[in-house]
Amino acid sequence: MSLIHPTAIIDPQANIDPSVKIGPYAIIGPHVTIGTGTQVGSHTVIEGHTSIGKDNVISHFASLGGVPQDMKYRGEPTKLVIGDRNTIREFTTIHTGTIQDKGVTTIGDDNWIMAYVHIAHDCIVGNHTIFSSNAQIAGHVIVEDWAIVGAMSGVHQFVRIGQHSMLGGASALVQDIPPFVLAAGDKAQPHGLNVEGLKRRGFTPESIAALRHAYRILYKDGLTFEDAKVAIQSMKKDGYDGTVLNSEAQEKVDLFLSFISASNRGIIR
Repeated sequence: MSLIHPTAIIDPQANIDPSVKIGPYAIIGPHVTIGTGTQVGSHTVIEGHTSIGKDNVISHFASLGGVPQDMKYRGEPTKLVIGDRNTIREFTTIHTGTIQDKGVTTIGDDNWIMAYVHIAHDCIVGNHTIFSSNAQIAGHVIVEDWAIVGAMSGVHQFVRIGQHSMLGGASALVQDIPPFVLAAGDKAQPHGLNVEGLKRRGFTPESIAALRHAYRILYKDGLTFEDAKVAIQSMKKDGYDGTVLNSEAQEKVDLFLSFISASNRGIIR
């Protein structure tokens, strides 16, 4: 039995694995590649130079690979690349990149993207992220592994969302969220560490305690940004409160420090 509904419109040039299931009235363009085991819901449109990996579940009325909503776009053959085992729910829109950036929008593996989410051109989404319903992500945004973006949140272009961080619902994010941090509000402000999320992902008590201390230095001790970076750096050799960092805790603090040091847009403060 064919896994492609007879009402689906699929360009003969599309590269569709025989195991792919495609629902009624879906439209697949000529430059689309879809890997093994992926399911495409009814009325979904997949166009542009779009590559989709294996075992993805794409719900009905999704729109993938559309041209970027960028007034500089002039029809260049830019790309959308989606990895494996992603869930992309109803009415989600994900656009291709622009030549002003790398020319590709990238979605990694094992992401959970809920209904009505928009991910704009040139975004880079890592692995194991969650986008709650109606999250709206502007162009050139980076969302790192295990990050969560709350429902009805808006993220400004060029923002970076650090790994294991969480942005609360109905928030407006205009600057970077460091890794491991909870943020919420209009505009979004820091509200401590994402401790519950870190525990669920197996972070040790020693690592969480070290990150709490680094967070306190950055946000609670009244230091300038530059002085806070120096103080966090000193944790590598001096420890904190009489505690010497083990290798795992040091790795997490290093990641936190390198992120805030490399921020081009500035971090939430």
